[in-house]
Amino acid sequence: MSGNTQMNENERGIFSLLHGITGMLIATVLLLAILVGLTYFAINVQQDESTNFYKINQNLDGLKANSPDNYKEYKLVGKK
Repeated sequence: MSGNTQMNENERGIFSLLHGITGMLIATVLLLAILVGLTYFAINVQQDESTNFYKINQNLDGLKANSPDNYKEYKLVGKK
């Protein structure tokens, strides 16, 4: 019995084939559902943030490289 890798005829059946196909279909449906969910949430975030934008003060002399005070040069224009 050890080392016998040959399949007997009574071990073959539709369930061995069905098991592989259903596993593949479940994995495919699960991946597609995740893709649809992430796409839906990404579109919602993009729509929400499209009306929440900043206006930049055009005074370029007020901006300093790597300064924590640069936030004063931006004005939130959107709804939030």
